[in-house]
Amino acid sequence: MLDAERLAVMQSVFSCSDDAAAALGAAVRELSVPAKGVVARQGDLAHHCWLVVDGVAQAQINGPDGQLILLASYGPGELFGSYPGPAALRTDFVAMGALTLFSIKTTVLADLARSNADVGHGLSVLLARQLDTLLDRMAARTTLSATGRVYAELLRLAGDSNRIEPPPVLSALALTVHTTRETASRAIANLVRRGIVRRTDAVLEITAPRLLAELIA
Repeated sequence: MLDAERLAVMQSVFSCSDDAAAALGAAVRELSVPAKGVVARQGDLAHHCWLVVDGVAQAQINGPDGQLILLASYGPGELFGSYPGPAALRTDFVAMGALTLFSIKTTVLADLARSNADVGHGLSVLLARQLDTLLDRMAARTTLSATGRVYAELLRLAGDSNRIEPPPVLSALALTVHTTRETASRAIANLVRRGIVRRTDAVLEITAPRLLAELIA
């Protein structure tokens, strides 16, 4: 990635000044992880945080009965790993598709947050936003049907643009909302049939976001 692109990513994620973005950019290392690749394993002593630039990383753990449980997922602009100090990881972190990350030492990020108000403020906003997303998903799991959770997650992923590029991987989407791949597939097929979404190999576009929102239950 070019230095200018790295600077732009840091400014976008941390909403910080040029100087702060440059300090962050100089401290990170770019990593590429293939689909299904493991970024870090449960029990590892982690000395880094990872910022997702492109793709999705999922925090996965095996339950007592051997069933794979998704605890959280991290998309572009989200941070995972150890902070504010090195710590043993509670889960595996796995790439759902091709994944691009920025890796930064935990101690370096903590030092930058202490010494640079822009970095500290941006990091606090980033972590607060991630907590809100996690609480939203927990609430959805408690109150919504499996189909409703699929619809809510599509709206979240699409954002203000009402587009998801590339389209979500069904198995990853299903795991994120704690349902089966078949349920997610049927839910999206129903939306396509009704003209609420349009799907190609390149993009999933929500053509009637208000109608989709009304179907969430």
